[in-house]
Amino acid sequence: TDIDYVLGIVKAYTTRVGGGPFPTELIYDVSTDEGDEIGKTLGTVGCEFGATTGRQRRCGWLDMVTLNRSFNLNAVTGICLTKLDVLDSLDSIKICIAYELNGVEVTTPPYDAQGYADAKPVYIEMPGWNTSTIGTSSFDSLPIEAQNYIRKVEELSGLPIDILSTGPDRDETLILKHPFDE
Repeated sequence: TDIDYVLGIVKAYTTRVGGGPFPTELIYDVSTDEGDEIGKTLGTVGCEFGATTGRQRRCGWLDMVTLNRSFNLNAVTGICLTKLDVLDSLDSIKICIAYELNGVEVTTPPYDAQGYADAKPVYIEMPGWNTSTIGTSSFDSLPIEAQNYIRKVEELSGLPIDILSTGPDRDETLILKHPFDE
């Protein structure tokens, strides 16, 4: 094939629409204002509501098990990491690096819905940065904790983060490596 670059677009946390298993979900119900406060923050700050229905999206920590499977299936060679700014107010940030299934740690996704329902996330925890990244003009001007988070995602995926979004506006996107430059 002549395709030598595939950009995977990924939020800095995980979301899901509709029902079904979601191992890293931080359960929060907007209708009752009850549940996990971090889940509430991700949903509110990230504007995680359906564009058509207005229905609340489910939010959770970044799930590298599922992402790495997707990257592999789609032959992704570079990442665009979006919504980094949604994590700005968090004291600590978790990344799911494996699942525990029946007492065994696995780094590949279960093959069925029941396996996902039974999966317990295995996390690493990193310090948050508690400062705004919105509109940051360069990678080096990001808080060191944000830089470390980005580097950790690169390490865990084995892929470079070529584009980084730190806000909803076009000028809040950092091109770390242009996809069409050789």
